[in-house]
Amino acid sequence: MSRDFSRYHRQMLLPGFGEDGQRRLAESTAVVLGCGALGTVVADMLARAGVGRLVIIDRDFVEMTNLQRQVLFDEADAAEALPKAEAARRKLARINSNVTVDAIVDDLNAGNIERYAEGADVLVDGLDNFETRYLANDYAVKHGVPYVYGGAVGTTGAALAILPHTERGDAPWERSDSGSKATPCLRCLFEEAPPPGTMPTCDTVGVLGPAVAIVANFEAAEALKILTGHFDRVTPTMLSFDLWTGSMLQLKVARAYETGKCPCCKERRFEYLEGRLGSGTTTLCGRDAVQLTHRQNAGRIDLAEIAARLEAHGKVTTNRFMLRAEIAENGRRYELTLFTDGRAIVKGTREGRVARSVYAKYVGI
Repeated sequence: MSRDFSRYHRQMLLPGFGEDGQRRLAESTAVVLGCGALGTVVADMLARAGVGRLVIIDRDFVEMTNLQRQVLFDEADAAEALPKAEAARRKLARINSNVTVDAIVDDLNAGNIERYAEGADVLVDGLDNFETRYLANDYAVKHGVPYVYGGAVGTTGAALAILPHTERGDAPWERSDSGSKATPCLRCLFEEAPPPGTMPTCDTVGVLGPAVAIVANFEAAEALKILTGHFDRVTPTMLSFDLWTGSMLQLKVARAYETGKCPCCKERRFEYLEGRLGSGTTTLCGRDAVQLTHRQNAGRIDLAEIAARLEAHGKVTTNRFMLRAEIAENGRRYELTLFTDGRAIVKGTREGRVARSVYAKYVGI
């Protein structure tokens, strides 16, 4: 079946791309994990490039404060409080009707990632927390699917394309004529997730739109290399920058696999995917509240540090056992209670995905 690729003419002029590369794109599936600041730019670029199928997974809805950096949304989406995945699907349908876009409005977790990511040729990171990134990393390593990691907060950003080491060593990137192009995975670089509250979030320290755009476009470019089979062109270093100071680094990371004892890609333990690590949610009986529990990080929560960041968002009270903060968001009021063992209770909702979203925004997972 012949296809009209004329709209991609300028892209097909690129060395090593051509009609064959465009055809490979049209037959590929990219799964975008999260559709906020990073995910909207990534989805936009991949749809315009002609990726055949995009799967967009996001649990949140559009609000006015998103519009400063989340490029697929507008004021009408915020007024309607559309789910981000659905708002993105509608916009992308008007940009490129040849691309199939599946919008999944759900909280990505160990219970559903196997189903949602099935058939993916690449996973692209638009996430807002490390826990879900480790989940995606587990899936990528277990199933031999490339994963493009990215993160941006404040004026800084980082990104890395991960071509996982597979159990049999027979992935296309491991069979290159010039030698294996497999890279360290995320847990090779950061074996444990940082304790909740220790990492800044966009909702506590802000974020510069151009920093997001740089990370997301780097991710999109790496995804296009992967989907067109140019594994030898995938950047083997981690991009790290701070736009405010003007620093831009490419960090060599290859030795992290060679010298480390990664529990994921070396020992083949998929602790996040199997639910042994990470968080769980429980709706509290008779209360408009959800409890979140962490299977690690007990006793590692710095309540004073978190309180200092949350004071800009509402009243905060603390003692040596717990922190309680009042948070107003998009016309809703929540009460967040955080304990030193990593447990949290989010009052004002009975939905686990909403509670996880509030926690990720204001504490970080």
